[in-house]
Amino acid sequence: MKVVVIGGTGLIGSKLVEKLKAHGHEAVPAAPNTGVNTLTGEGLAEVLQGAVVVVDVSNSPSFADDAVMEFFRTSTGNLLKAESEAGVTHHVALSVVGTDRLQKSGYFRAKQVQEELIKESGIPYSIVHATQFFEFMKGIADLSTEGDTVRLAPVRFQPMYSDDVAAAVGRTAVGAPVNGVVEVAGPEAFRLDEFIRDALAAKNDPRTVVTDPEAPYSGAPVEETTLLPGPGAQLAETTFSDWVAQQK
Repeated sequence: MKVVVIGGTGLIGSKLVEKLKAHGHEAVPAAPNTGVNTLTGEGLAEVLQGAVVVVDVSNSPSFADDAVMEFFRTSTGNLLKAESEAGVTHHVALSVVGTDRLQKSGYFRAKQVQEELIKESGIPYSIVHATQFFEFMKGIADLSTEGDTVRLAPVRFQPMYSDDVAAAVGRTAVGAPVNGVVEVAGPEAFRLDEFIRDALAAKNDPRTVVTDPEAPYSGAPVEETTLLPGPGAQLAETTFSDWVAQQK
């Protein structure tokens, strides 16, 4: 079947397109650099012709509160309208484990709005909640850095390999809509502050990681289980040590 992947040239999108094609599907990457812009609507009607499934793994170019809200509200609205007109029968979106628990963060408020628009659209849908990616550990540190100090709370999280994220999104896309949330996570839980401290040290990053129980995550307060998936989550196979070994 024809599957259009919004954000199909990015980290997850490019892996997803490859996996879908390997399983015999017509996977079409859609992004501004392929002539499709969900913010303006450019190219949407054309790329969605004949599409059965649309997968949205796009992300805002800016994480500033107003900009990220504008991105997800506008792009999701444009996309859902175009899907309805094209007769798309399954909308899949990639979101984040704990989104509903991180609403003090502008980014996660915007992701929640995206999810609500999808639920209210009338199009059968599946929302995949994934945990943080191994590849984004430096980014997590950057969000919590002041000067040379990284302040992180001693809470648990369960990061995963981006390839496993793409595989989970792909399985969801070719399955029946769940009209709900599918959670996916890495196979191991770590303490956020300790994990980032070790990850920065391994990269010879000179910043100091300070354990601070009051430190926010992406601007939102976090508790011990805020970033963890629920008991029914699908667990990926790739451990962090497996992933590190692949990088060498």
